[in-house]
Amino acid sequence: MPQKDLYHDLVKKALISENWNITDDPLFLSFGGKNTYVDLGAEKIIGAEKNNQRIAVEIKSFLGPSQLHDLELAIGQYNLYRDMLSEIDPERLLFLAVPNRIFKSLLNEPLGELIRKRQNLLLIIFDEHKERILQWLTQSNTTVS
Repeated sequence: MPQKDLYHDLVKKALISENWNITDDPLFLSFGGKNTYVDLGAEKIIGAEKNNQRIAVEIKSFLGPSQLHDLELAIGQYNLYRDMLSEIDPERLLFLAVPNRIFKSLLNEPLGELIRKRQNLLLIIFDEHKERILQWLTQSNTTVS
């Protein structure tokens, strides 16, 4: 089992407060004989049709000595998990959860915007002090319900 990120419980609690049901902690992925884990799997019933929206969430703290190096590692994991999910659970959306300080200082700057666009990153931006989700960003920068 992987070690939990510093903000794991905070993000889990914030998702629950937004009416997400945590289905997997962690979410086990297996493809081609290789196994790995995404931090969280969750689902939410959307609308009167009772459709389930399912997500996977990889949580990153960016506490290393280099934010850019932490981003390199996070993007590598994100792409690996997204590719695996596209084969084994294509309806599940993968989100990268990051602290607001990282969004402001790295992912909302020109390089971060380029990476978000080119990598089609789905982001959950959380406030590590208020312990809540501030924003959900999809490729089109629209908010997720």
